[in-house]
Amino acid sequence: MIKTLQNTLKQDKEQFTVPKSVQDAIPIRRIWPDGVFQFGSKFSKCIRFSDINYAIASKEDKTAMFLNYSELLNALDTGSTTKITINNKRLNRQNFEETILLPPRGDFLDGYRAEYNAMLTDKVTDSSNSVVQERYITVSTHKKNVDEARTFFDRVIGDVTSRLNKLDSHSEELDAIERLRILHDFYRVGEETEFHFNLKDSMRKGASYKDAICPDSMEFKKDHFVMGDKFGRVLFLKEYASYIKDSMINELTELNRTLMLSIDVIPVPTDEAVREMQNRLLGVETNVTNWQRRQNSNNNFSAVVPYDLEQQRKETREMLDDLTTRDQRMMFAVVTLVHLADSKEELDSDTETLQSIARKHLCQLAKLSFQQQDGLITALPLGLRRIDALRTLTTEALAVLMPFKAQDIRHRHGIYYGQNAISKNLILADRKELLNGNGFILGVSGSGKSFAAKREITEIALSTNDDIIIIDPEAEYRPLVEGLGGEVIEISATSPNHINALDMESGYNDGDNPVVLKSEFLLSLCEQLVGAGKLSAKEKSIIDRCTAQVYREFIRNGYLGVVPTLQDFHAALLEQPEPEARDVALSLELFTEGSLNTFAKYTNVDTNSRILCYDIRDLGKQFLPVGMLVALDSVFNRIIRNRKLGKNTWLCRPLPLHTCCCPYSEAQRLRTGGTRYTPGNSRQTKQRSSIFSLLCLPFCQIFLQAQPFFIQLCGGLNSNIPIMPYFLGNARDVGFISRVTEDKTVFVAVFLQPEIKIIGGSVDVHG
Repeated sequence: MIKTLQNTLKQDKEQFTVPKSVQDAIPIRRIWPDGVFQFGSKFSKCIRFSDINYAIASKEDKTAMFLNYSELLNALDTGSTTKITINNKRLNRQNFEETILLPPRGDFLDGYRAEYNAMLTDKVTDSSNSVVQERYITVSTHKKNVDEARTFFDRVIGDVTSRLNKLDSHSEELDAIERLRILHDFYRVGEETEFHFNLKDSMRKGASYKDAICPDSMEFKKDHFVMGDKFGRVLFLKEYASYIKDSMINELTELNRTLMLSIDVIPVPTDEAVREMQNRLLGVETNVTNWQRRQNSNNNFSAVVPYDLEQQRKETREMLDDLTTRDQRMMFAVVTLVHLADSKEELDSDTETLQSIARKHLCQLAKLSFQQQDGLITALPLGLRRIDALRTLTTEALAVLMPFKAQDIRHRHGIYYGQNAISKNLILADRKELLNGNGFILGVSGSGKSFAAKREITEIALSTNDDIIIIDPEAEYRPLVEGLGGEVIEISATSPNHINALDMESGYNDGDNPVVLKSEFLLSLCEQLVGAGKLSAKEKSIIDRCTAQVYREFIRNGYLGVVPTLQDFHAALLEQPEPEARDVALSLELFTEGSLNTFAKYTNVDTNSRILCYDIRDLGKQFLPVGMLVALDSVFNRIIRNRKLGKNTWLCRPLPLHTCCCPYSEAQRLRTGGTRYTPGNSRQTKQRSSIFSLLCLPFCQIFLQAQPFFIQLCGGLNSNIPIMPYFLGNARDVGFISRVTEDKTVFVAVFLQPEIKIIGGSVDVHG
């Protein structure tokens, strides 16, 4: 026997004692607040890691993920044993109600909140998504004391974490409370909300931590066990197929029941593994030689080596070649699975379902006879292994038991965006937790862009006190805004409503010289009127000079008194001695003194409503870009005001083609507005027909910088594939996009950590 395996089995051997109570059936001997558990001379530490989008990846990307996962397995320390656990647990209804459902606020919107809550409740009561999955890696080792164990865990878990990051899987170490919570939720299914444990109080009172997690009763029978009012059974993978599909583990854990599947791994040093395989090959070759001698002695010189001997020789040679030339390692592994049910009949039915899944992959999932207690301890993420059913595997053979499936976006207090088509779980995203809250909603006409934006606006209005501002060039948001108690401001050449294009709040330009940003705004405005690129350097200098002139007194007075207007700016141009100044003034005259002077007068509308919509449909095609610029500048003033109050602001602005054709300078300004105010209190949502048409615009790169929130609605998707890498920055995601059906949506969000990308997969589109 291999020395490492022999030592491991010797160290893990424990003296059997009959448990006298339910607490005694839990083998934990001692715990520490940092999450270290002790079992005799054995210590364990556990980490939780997130899922990755393996099931929806392309063949090439699956290969890359597979190799990265193989590297993780190769890096497992030979001085420890590792347990990889997939935990299917019921959705905590109370936690769901506290973190997702909207509480009533005593206003006229409570009826909408009740309807929203009923819709979400209906979604989670569906059997397909009432179970959530968590994944753990538990490292255990034999050490003299806890200090040596901690030093070992710091090194090993740090290495595992770094390799998980290469797989885009986020990991976190679990403290004692979190580890106990996992056990409590399993032992006491349906009582998840009743776990309230304080380690310090427990130590002070002399109470056992086991009292907080153990079930009311446990009874182990021949092939199952009874735990409280639940029936459970532990299965183990008895027979392995020659070739196993990487989807088998995912299929086994798709059962909509409380279950845990664990893979115990004992890595073997390469030198020991090579010697063992050399000895095995020598034994096989000896058997072949002896067989041939016997045949020769019987004058049967043409006899062919029996198939079983030839297969043994072939497999042994292949494994030796894997160990010496293909960077493979020898692993000893055992797969155990424990599942719970409400009745014995349901338990037997679930067992048959699991066994049929295994048989489909030419494997045998067998019941443990008179070893249910040992099997349960093995399956739980404790770090113990009491089942002697180890199978010799190479790294690749073990990596096929892939624990990854598809990532979910499930932010606490997040907004509902749909359902993950793979996991069937709700997609709940909080854009305030992203790197920045800006985003795009893309799709062809009729795909549901406006509906998606309106749904998001509605949920923000119902769930927060944030301000919502909409720039509406199509006059389609009025019913929604008025229904939510907001205000719609119509802006047109004939409207009595006026917005001063030169309004300026204190703090404009984020503490820098505010005249600089306002000068850029007026340059963009003049370019819209004169034509992009037609302003000379001299004219730009005059515009900048006049901007400083009209704001001088206003800024000196501390942003108090009369705010200048475009008419004041026009008058300042006429006072300049250069003829170019009069040319610029003449270009502005229609918008200052003429019939299109909507933005040249003092603001006479209330822009302080919590939900505000600028209806600019009737501005006309010629005046619409100007209206968009002025409206955005007014919004930025509002954002500045809200930031001083510590209030969040959401801006929704559709981007049809005719409103996107602004000059590069203004595109830069819009980008600045989207990023400058984001850390404080603002998020932007932009709608566009397609990525292709957006990238065709000269300033598209500015718009696409740092946009971590992205929804691509159905239709016209494949035509966008060649340019998707620019937007997503990850070829793996593009491969996924190319395989999304037309009735699905691509949803992307990037967490605070830039290196971690979360892809929510496909989401159902309603409406």
